[in-house]
Amino acid sequence: MAINNANAPVDIAEDEISFPGPTFLGITRYFAAFLLTAFATVIAVGADMQVAIPNLSLIFVVPVIVSGVSLGLGPSLLSAVLGALSFDFFLTTPRYSLAIDDPANIWAMCLLFVVGLIASTVSFTSQRRAEEAARLKKQFMVLQRYSREITAATEPEAVAAMTSRTLTALFGAPSVALIVVHERTIAVRTTGALEPNETEIEAARSSLSTGDVARGGVYPDVASRFDFWPIKTQKGASAVLGVAFDADNRPSVVEASVAIIARILTWSLEREGMLRP
Repeated sequence: MAINNANAPVDIAEDEISFPGPTFLGITRYFAAFLLTAFATVIAVGADMQVAIPNLSLIFVVPVIVSGVSLGLGPSLLSAVLGALSFDFFLTTPRYSLAIDDPANIWAMCLLFVVGLIASTVSFTSQRRAEEAARLKKQFMVLQRYSREITAATEPEAVAAMTSRTLTALFGAPSVALIVVHERTIAVRTTGALEPNETEIEAARSSLSTGDVARGGVYPDVASRFDFWPIKTQKGASAVLGVAFDADNRPSVVEASVAIIARILTWSLEREGMLRP
């Protein structure tokens, strides 16, 4: 059975399909946080050499906030620690030593660290909420377009193509949609570089037969890379939705979005003009 890749134009914008990949990977984010703190240190030391400025330690809060917003919680915490140590090393007596003679400077350093922790947590939480809001808005737009465009589809192949591309747009992972009419698979369309093999197609059929969701890499589908959701209608047409999630980037909640697609797809498959023997 031929498997068609849904890269031909359908009515889902290409820029809505994106595969997860952070701008800063691994140690690079922490190195960026280090550079931000180093830059703040240069500014603080330079300012201290020119004129006495009260609360000079607040300069070190800036890289903490920037790191929390753009780099993540870990780099932001690193900026808080480095900021406190830099303040102690360069701006308290004795200079160029981590030893502290004045007890007031101990409180100043501890307060800087606490402020850094609070700022990093708040900025990171705000960034996560903004990202979540943007993600939900994108999902709503993708589902809205899918529900609107699928009403014009008259062929199972087109329905399968739109469905697989919508799954990829939602989850940023390769996907597949199978359309089955009267126990015969009539359309298999994939989106993304990963296509299901025969073992995975059998896992999809098994999921449809049992009516159970099949998880990739989990017994009895240990060799499968796809999660499969079966969809059955009242008029002889069925479907299976599959998404090949990255094990390290699997969304914590996917069922709600899949359920919405399943309802829209069920309505589409139950139309009289869609069914064929």
